[in-house]
Amino acid sequence: MFCRNQTSRATVARGSAVEMEVRRGHFRLSVFEDSAQDSEVQKQIDMEVRVREGACRLLAACSQREQALEASKSLLTCNSRILALMSQLQRMKEAQALQRTGRRSSAGGSLEERKPCTGKVAISDIRIPLMWKDSEYFKNKGELHRWAVFCLLTVGREIYDTDLVMVDRTHTDICFEETLIFADVSSGFELRLELYSCYVDEEFSLAQAPRRLARLSGSLGRSSGKRLRAALESATACGLNGSTDRESDTDRAGSPGGSPVHAPALGPKYHLLAHTCLTLSHVQNSFRTHDLTISGTEDSSFWLPLYGSVCCRLVAQPNCMTLPVMSGKLKVQQPEDCPESWSEVYGVLKGTGLICYHRQEDVETSEEPAFTIPINKETRIRATEKDPVLNTQSILITNQWAHGESTHMLVTHTHQDTHSWMEAFWQHFYDMSQWKQCCDKLMKIEVPSPRKPMSLPLKQSSLYHDNVPPSGTHSKDSALPQSSPVSAEIQTLLSSYYNDRY
Repeated sequence: MFCRNQTSRATVARGSAVEMEVRRGHFRLSVFEDSAQDSEVQKQIDMEVRVREGACRLLAACSQREQALEASKSLLTCNSRILALMSQLQRMKEAQALQRTGRRSSAGGSLEERKPCTGKVAISDIRIPLMWKDSEYFKNKGELHRWAVFCLLTVGREIYDTDLVMVDRTHTDICFEETLIFADVSSGFELRLELYSCYVDEEFSLAQAPRRLARLSGSLGRSSGKRLRAALESATACGLNGSTDRESDTDRAGSPGGSPVHAPALGPKYHLLAHTCLTLSHVQNSFRTHDLTISGTEDSSFWLPLYGSVCCRLVAQPNCMTLPVMSGKLKVQQPEDCPESWSEVYGVLKGTGLICYHRQEDVETSEEPAFTIPINKETRIRATEKDPVLNTQSILITNQWAHGESTHMLVTHTHQDTHSWMEAFWQHFYDMSQWKQCCDKLMKIEVPSPRKPMSLPLKQSSLYHDNVPPSGTHSKDSALPQSSPVSAEIQTLLSSYYNDRY
């Protein structure tokens, strides 16, 4: 019978992209040595590494400027995701090591400690005002320079990027229209917003490399051409000639010996222009302004005259406001009822109320509830002593009003049910205390629409469709002719890249 011992062992797949990164010295193998519960994170790392390698090669094969800008943006996003996943994996390993040795971290506390629920955090309507000089904006003097900008937003290991936006002196604001939603977020979240910029050079010569490569390899013969092409592709795909301007963080990389992030040898390079960190205190169901920390100097090529602030709508939906915390059959006595009058209801504890339905089926059919008992941070809950005659234990819910107070009495069918309802109430109050203003009223999150193609004033097309002609069609003006030795390789690369990425 197959048996695995209890000692940790490496679970990196042989021949995978992650194993190649380990061999190159970018990752430590010890990061991957642990139980099977880390396999999901390792799969995500492996996928992001493959996507990054595809983006590097795609960048070297780009024939248009907007394609190179998108490929370079994808490369930076993949690098950031790898760092976040590596950090998550390292934290999981540390927690497992502490558990094996029977110790707890100072911040971890007891396993019996009550933990708040998680929730969703959404950011939308991002506006970053610009502050041009009078001679540039009003008088429209000087050369018209353009920049490609986008935002990278991070909460834990979840990282999203906005669409790419082209900016020049005719713009008063940098606007990102999409809504980005982070799921399963704790109440102590930190949302880091980073603005990246790249100066768009009017001259774009990157597309000549594949043509020269194909022409030169064909003239040297089959064997020599293959060796030359392999050498050039390996040298230009993912060079190690410098790192991005993103702030270094060895803890997030998970390996202080070396970061797995490196910049492409070819193509446009994005630089961190500004950043800020948003927390629960910044959440509000309205449009608000937050301070930005600006990086770089005015003489940098990627510099844009930022006003120093970012406007956005940051909202949160704790799970206790959207999902049922507890439900079951109850007997309820309302304040206006006589002592002998009880209502048989099906109660659902969710959000700011205990919603009482006539029947359980009414919940599924979305029928109007019979009544709702308000539950908020000021509500008082207590369990009465067990009635020796009726052999029951009641739960009293008291709310304060301007004219006085009102008390509802609940009775469950068993003592265990009473205990479960009391635990649910205490957990609900604890969740409300941690999520604070997010539990005053349910904040609305607009469901994001599907990602739109990059809005650039130039021709809208993908590199795949530009370089792969329709079946049976051959064009002399094609950037990469069908007969070229590089064409089949690029077609395969583009197909695998888009399949992995999307």
